[in-house]
Amino acid sequence: MNKRTSCFFIFFLSLPFLMRGQEENLDLAMIQKIREEGLGRSQVMDIAFYLTDVNGPRLQGSPGFLKAAEWSRNKMCSWGLVNATLEPWGESGKGWELEKCYVALANPYYKPIIAFPKAWTGGSNGLKSCEVIYVNAKDTFDLKSLKENVSGKIILLKAAFTLETTYQPDARRFTEPDLKKMSDHKPLTEATRGGVPGLINRINAGGWQMQMIDHIKAYLKKKGAVAVLRAGSHGRDGTIFVSHGGLYATRSPENMLDIVIPVEDYNTIFRLVKKSIPVKMELEVQTHFDTTDTKGYNVIAEIPGTDSLLAEQVVMVGAHLDSWHASTGATDNAAGCAVMMEALRIIKAVGIRPRRTIRIALWGGEEQGLVGSANYVYNHFVDTRLKRLNKEGEKVSVYFNLDYGTGKIRGIYAQGNVAVKPIFHKWLQPFHDLGASVVTLESASSTDHSSFDRVNIPAFQFIQDPVEYNNRTHHTNIDSYDHLQPDDLKQAATIIAAFVFHAAQRDEMMPGK
Repeated sequence: MNKRTSCFFIFFLSLPFLMRGQEENLDLAMIQKIREEGLGRSQVMDIAFYLTDVNGPRLQGSPGFLKAAEWSRNKMCSWGLVNATLEPWGESGKGWELEKCYVALANPYYKPIIAFPKAWTGGSNGLKSCEVIYVNAKDTFDLKSLKENVSGKIILLKAAFTLETTYQPDARRFTEPDLKKMSDHKPLTEATRGGVPGLINRINAGGWQMQMIDHIKAYLKKKGAVAVLRAGSHGRDGTIFVSHGGLYATRSPENMLDIVIPVEDYNTIFRLVKKSIPVKMELEVQTHFDTTDTKGYNVIAEIPGTDSLLAEQVVMVGAHLDSWHASTGATDNAAGCAVMMEALRIIKAVGIRPRRTIRIALWGGEEQGLVGSANYVYNHFVDTRLKRLNKEGEKVSVYFNLDYGTGKIRGIYAQGNVAVKPIFHKWLQPFHDLGASVVTLESASSTDHSSFDRVNIPAFQFIQDPVEYNNRTHHTNIDSYDHLQPDDLKQAATIIAAFVFHAAQRDEMMPGK
């Protein structure tokens, strides 16, 4: 047995004794106050209304994002939070917003079509009536051998999609077997898993890695094509998945107009074209680029700690404020922002005076690769010279995140952190009646807690019922307020308020991995 393996063997033998030595005490009277405020006097749906219906889409760097960020900061100030600010995290790239979008089939008959350009794509330069053609090109080499004139035309790049009937419900909740499987999850040991968390470096946003489709679009634009028409294979029934359309760094050239339509309409147009039936479409798309301010921002606010020994330590909560532009980003992720804001409102409303400082962050640039949270961690918590946490980073006790839609909390992902499992089990006990009981050693991914987890700051995402998230609302044109579940969001805010309360009041910081 080597030295490292023996250390882990001794650690796991001693773990039951360590856990008994750190027994968690629950303040049931305060938990009851939190429940009464969170479930009986909730403001979470009102917060969500302002983030979605009032402020609109919140694409990174857009006027809608900044408007929502300022509203959130001002709202938290009105509750008594302090140090509220829009904090720049680095270079974000061009601002962009959609000003007008009209798309219709004009021949062989008229039909209006639901359509959205991908983010950071150019416009049509006025109303156009264009022939539609299919270009079967896998790369720019294929295009260079293309004899057909593409100038002034709309281009289909893919064949029709196969649309199979589904017999599964759009919305679902985790079943008891689902939850048991999570609870029973056994992660690899550190010794067999290998590797260490990666040090976060500063990330300059401004573009996605160039893929072949970007080269194809650039070639078609050079040859005079008006737009590329697309549909996603996993959208159906008028739901379309819309995200980025290419590079958006400050000096990047304007991208070709790249339009997404429902798969049913795309298939209709493709079949007509393949049968050599002339197809014409009308379109007018206006987009606006802005380079006045190319910085990205996070919204930060705090409830100061009151314990002279612990006030410099921080309990953080967060969710990403940015969204895509085809709807108002309700489940992704106004839901998470509204819940986290409501959790802190509950803490203020019930009169909690936390021992540690509680800090909320509404992140920008999550959809561009977690850049808002990653740069925040880099700017505040990392000593890049010594390649470790700095003094400020060592004082972060824990970070809690919410970003998996509108579903109620069923438990929490412990990220392979064995030491927190009994703590979280204890904290969830008062909420078993609300459906939250599971602590899994599984690791959640692809959201902002990962920026903290990578540098060994304890960071966790809550388990949420999937509801309609992956197949209907996530990055789609119907991610709107009407798809939010009010009772689920009330439950989530109540549980998170209790978790934050416990983390802020316990004698010790949260244990790391």
